[in-house]
Amino acid sequence: TTIWLGGACVAIGLAAGAAAQGNTKKELAQKVVQLQQAELELVARGLVERPAAQMMQEAGLALQRQVAPDKREAMGKAIEAEVKTYIDEAYPLVRERALRIAPTTIGATLEEKMSEDELRQLVAWLESPANKKYQQIGPDMRNVFIQKVLADARPVVDPKVQALDGRIRA
Repeated sequence: TTIWLGGACVAIGLAAGAAAQGNTKKELAQKVVQLQQAELELVARGLVERPAAQMMQEAGLALQRQVAPDKREAMGKAIEAEVKTYIDEAYPLVRERALRIAPTTIGATLEEKMSEDELRQLVAWLESPANKKYQQIGPDMRNVFIQKVLADARPVVDPKVQALDGRIRA
């Protein structure tokens, strides 16, 4: 996700590549993995949160259908507390495993599929000020993009969602 500015990657890589000259291909691949730690942690969090979010959604539907209105809020808060406990306990475990496994999977693939020079360029890009700034503005940029797409697509998608909902309810 961090490298879709291919031309910039090469240009920055060539300028900064000399700094990584002493590294072996294996060391360079492991450096890329290390530089991608935040992304790996996001993947681990997603793996933990995905089933919890699905359970929360199912629980919300069950609450609406099966629980008296005066008890829904308390029950919902209890479910949220259970989910938070699960995430707090499971995330560190999955994060640790993801960070442990990444060098032998991602690192090994990088080492196999990329040349030493390409790895030097990649490390230089990942360490570059341009990439760091790109990563900083990325969430805001994605949010603005998502909001614009949702606003633009809503008029054409909402009727389809309503029709689907009606067919499913029938």
